[in-house]
Amino acid sequence: MNASPDHGAPLRLASASLPDRVRMTLERALALLSGELDHGLGRTVLEFERELFRLADGARNPGLESGYMQALRSFHLHRADLAPRFMAGLESALAGLRHPPAAHAFRPETDQVSFRHLSLVEEAVMDEDTVLRGIASRQENRAPLALHLLGQRFGVLAAAPAFDAERLPLGPYSLCRAMRDVAIGLEIHYDARLLLYRTFDRQVLSGYPQMLDRLNASMAGLGILPALTFVPVRARPSTAATNEPGPAGITAAGVASAAAPTAAAVPPVAQRPHTAWMGEARQVAGGENDEVAFALLRQLLSRRRELIGKLRSETPPPRRQQMSTPDLLGALKDLQRQPPAPAATRTGVHEIKQAVLAQTRQLRGRGVGLSPEDNDTFELLGMLYGQIESEIRDDAPTSPLVHALQLPLLRAALLDRGFFLHGHHPARQLLDTVAESAASWLDRNELDPQLVPLMRQAVAEVAEKFEDDPTVFADANARLQERLQLHARKAEMLERRHVEAARGKEKLEIAKLRAAEALENAIGEQRLPRFVRALLNQAWVDVLTLTLLRQGGDSDDWQRQLDATRGIVAACGSGGVPEDPELIAHVEASLGLVGYHGEEAAVIAQRLAGGRSDSGDDPASRTELALKLKARAHLGEDKAKAAAPRLPPRTPTEQAHYEQLRVMPFGAWIEFVTNQQGDVVRRRLSWYSTVTDHALFVNQRGQRVDERSLDSLSRMFAGRQARLVTAQRAHLVDRAWQAAVGALRKFAGHGDDAVAGEAPA
Repeated sequence: MNASPDHGAPLRLASASLPDRVRMTLERALALLSGELDHGLGRTVLEFERELFRLADGARNPGLESGYMQALRSFHLHRADLAPRFMAGLESALAGLRHPPAAHAFRPETDQVSFRHLSLVEEAVMDEDTVLRGIASRQENRAPLALHLLGQRFGVLAAAPAFDAERLPLGPYSLCRAMRDVAIGLEIHYDARLLLYRTFDRQVLSGYPQMLDRLNASMAGLGILPALTFVPVRARPSTAATNEPGPAGITAAGVASAAAPTAAAVPPVAQRPHTAWMGEARQVAGGENDEVAFALLRQLLSRRRELIGKLRSETPPPRRQQMSTPDLLGALKDLQRQPPAPAATRTGVHEIKQAVLAQTRQLRGRGVGLSPEDNDTFELLGMLYGQIESEIRDDAPTSPLVHALQLPLLRAALLDRGFFLHGHHPARQLLDTVAESAASWLDRNELDPQLVPLMRQAVAEVAEKFEDDPTVFADANARLQERLQLHARKAEMLERRHVEAARGKEKLEIAKLRAAEALENAIGEQRLPRFVRALLNQAWVDVLTLTLLRQGGDSDDWQRQLDATRGIVAACGSGGVPEDPELIAHVEASLGLVGYHGEEAAVIAQRLAGGRSDSGDDPASRTELALKLKARAHLGEDKAKAAAPRLPPRTPTEQAHYEQLRVMPFGAWIEFVTNQQGDVVRRRLSWYSTVTDHALFVNQRGQRVDERSLDSLSRMFAGRQARLVTAQRAHLVDRAWQAAVGALRKFAGHGDDAVAGEAPA
């Protein structure tokens, strides 16, 4: 790899030899950028871990799976260093602003080749530089004007000519160099570093042009070339040419070649585990995938019409006058003003279409038809609702509201076909919010009862006010989202309390394990009577455990208990030692701290610290004492777990699921099959311990609903009784749309190929 940025440059702005005003400007720019990058770097860490998990899950051989799992473990150890190291690299670049330019890592391919100094370079290093240079070059092409203006301003700060994109300390090449240096320090292998770079590109650099605009505005506000502007003259695109590339580079000729995109077109982010609460903001796919999906959808619908025409043996019906889209919208609006139908006679999209045609025939005195585009809209919404109805409960309080949205959604889809393609379309977001409140995997007590009246109000408002402005949907949904986000925050707080309690149990289990280990080390090769061993393992180990929990392993109290343990072993061992009254008193007092009182503590202390003698004046016999100890509850004891039957060893498939669960991100949602009909309930994996094998599950309201071991969970995954909820299939309307498009593809003869932007079911 080529040289890194100038190693002689100061590492901190505070120690750089820069004028005060320049230093202040750079510090403000760094603080602004740090605030912009903080959330993006956090998302990068989370998505990178999820991507490694997904790749390990889909690995075709154990070697690849092992490599990705090892990369995930290594990254876990250093993940906290990613953001600080990245920002330190940018600060170093800023601090070296007035230093001579260093040899940069990503030189243009057109650079003149020099044969004076030759060396062997690994292909992986060359490919790594190529990937990073490609990312930086793409970001440079996205914001050339903002980079040009920022380069001029940095030239003023450096008292030098304007900086180009490669030398700009906060330019795309500098950001990529900083990420490369961080990745090398994370001790992950080459393929994992490439994955990290692509994740960084998606999560951080997706908003890079906006960051540059804010940096320019900040510097202008500080008086650094405040009047600097440059507005290029843009030629208007011609709408006459039918083969001109569109917003995503799609041409009329390119639509024909988009017939069967493969699953490789699915963005990797779609396969990450879903961790958000209901109502929390979610990421949506970019415009390019939407454009590809739109071109594909048009072709599928066209082929569908052609196929239906070929399959019809009877004489096609006479062509009728087509009803214009404005007339259709007016008819739907009139239909919406009519009183709603009773729930028992609930109508669907097809019935709405027939009612509109019948109403128009009565008004005009002759039959009419719909245009192919409008007819397709009815067909697509009908397919979408058919899939939605299969995933909601009819007895849910918000189920009627899903059907009440059909008419407003028909009008919205007729006005904007992007309703079917854009997950962030306001009408689709409102449908998703209402439909998810009636989802079949949501228990009745998991829906906030205060949310139902707000949903009724939102649906009624849309039905009354919607004309042609989708902001009506957005406003109605925004109010619902406020309540849902409050619901999510409450659930998160409640979940946090359950997690803290579970972590307390884990600390207790760890303390028990360490106490048992310390006891075994103290006993060593000594041969103790069986009853004394039982007393040590049942009573004295509780004393050691409690001391570790309260005082810690570095405390003087812990050392005194270790000394007492060695004294007990010496007193009860084969060699024997004289009776030590102080040791007996210490043991009796220590037993009192864990619930042993009076004569019981005195008897145990005498037997442990008083040697092997069985004096006749003991208040309880050995048998009675053993029964009392057996009936007594001990620290951290789980009698149900102890009584559970031992399961057979895990199969290779179960072991693979077990290893994946041990690196699953906290907060992942898992669907559990509840009966033979395939009904599922969705639970959130809030926390798990790799020490105790214990996993905690909560519901949508953050209430603890289940606890099970990772071992049992891995067996459920292998038996298809549990499955991970991925981000692509987390939302009900998205899942319904994917299923509808999948059915459309099969009908058109495209099999099960995935649509762009759609994950396989």
